Amino acid sequence: MSAPDRLDTTQVQALTADGSIVRRVTLAGALGSVVEWYDYGIYGLLTTYLALNIVGGGDASALILTNAGFAVSFLARPFGGVIFGYLGDKIGRKRLLATLLLLISGSTLAIGLVPSYAAIGVFAPILLILLRILQGFSAGGEVAGAMSFVGEYAHRDHRNFAQSFVAVGSFFALLFGSSFSAVLITTLGDDTMESWAWRIPFFLAAPLGYVGFWIRQRMEETPHFQALQERKAVQRNPLKTAFTNRKHVLAIVMTIFLPALNGPGYYLLFTYMPTYLKTQLGEDHNFTLVRALMVTACSLVAIIISIPLMARLSDRIGRKPVLIISAVASGAVAFPMFALLATGNFGFAVIGAVVLAVSFSGHAAVVHTVLTEMFPTTVRYSAYSIGFNVSTIIFGGSAPLVMTALINATGSSMIPAYAAIVTATITLIACFFLKETRGSELRVE
Repeated sequence: MSAPDRLDTTQVQALTADGSIVRRVTLAGALGSVVEWYDYGIYGLLTTYLALNIVGGGDASALILTNAGFAVSFLARPFGGVIFGYLGDKIGRKRLLATLLLLISGSTLAIGLVPSYAAIGVFAPILLILLRILQGFSAGGEVAGAMSFVGEYAHRDHRNFAQSFVAVGSFFALLFGSSFSAVLITTLGDDTMESWAWRIPFFLAAPLGYVGFWIRQRMEETPHFQALQERKAVQRNPLKTAFTNRKHVLAIVMTIFLPALNGPGYYLLFTYMPTYLKTQLGEDHNFTLVRALMVTACSLVAIIISIPLMARLSDRIGRKPVLIISAVASGAVAFPMFALLATGNFGFAVIGAVVLAVSFSGHAAVVHTVLTEMFPTTVRYSAYSIGFNVSTIIFGGSAPLVMTALINATGSSMIPAYAAIVTATITLIACFFLKETRGSELRVE
């Protein structure tokens, strides 16, 4: 490696050794994650109200069409990942991450302003789909950017612990969204929610987005990227560099398959779960949306507590062991825990959801740190974004749509359990091709 391409680690080591700076950066990354995933999560949590008001019906076909809006946003994510990843590796992480929050929160606010199907007919679902595309396009660069931002500040010995709070932010957002929705439904009543109050959680995206933007604007660029700029080692075309280097291409392939469990783990257990409990079990087992949201809230509390603990464990014993344990546990408990959920008993449902959440927590805590450590600073944002967003399309974004369609076609409420088992197996296989990265310095090239 020639001198101009060699990373001068003096500044990097000084900044990552400063705990106060790392804590501020971690807070900025976590709060941004709260904004992004609150915006994404409330769509999944309030799907039934969107089906009634925007799509124009509460039957299975309307719910499938509404879930298609969930899926289509994920189809837009790789395009956003390519563009924002390219820019992030060219001009830096900070400015893009601040701008992305405005785009995500703005599109979410606009969903709350879409007129009903009764008012404008078919244009209502068309507007909803277009806004979901914009939301997905914007979110395509958020996860890789936020994780890279925190990871490039954090010390190598506790990088996973620092980055885990970005993941915690996403689940806290869902907890806040589900709790806020439950309070609104309980206070205002289901009729009022169906009429107009379902819009309130979407309006809240505006102040949340502004707070996140203000915090991120006040941060400095990461020391790793600043060092690249000083050395004039920033790639002219990071995408070309990523796809013409065999090592980077193999890492991108790993970035697609390693997070396979993330799809069912995140989108089925937490965003789709209220819809699953209400629409698939509701009439037979009296699972109101409030009770379904309470089950989800319990599982969210469990995973919020578990993630930092799993990250600490990863910083001590390694990334691979924690990922393997989580994949095995998630696959092993999927069928019996979904069987508990399918009983329709509230207590059993809470136990099932909490066990599933704790089993998944090791994966949620570790996988993004591994993806950060796979790539050098020169192409980290773009390569990470592309691989992870493709993975999300395949294993995550279509999950609510596919699950709803399969459950309606087969009449089996255990379809999500099979999805969890299959994706856990894919993640487990990918783990055996993974190199351990615990305690390593982030690479330059």
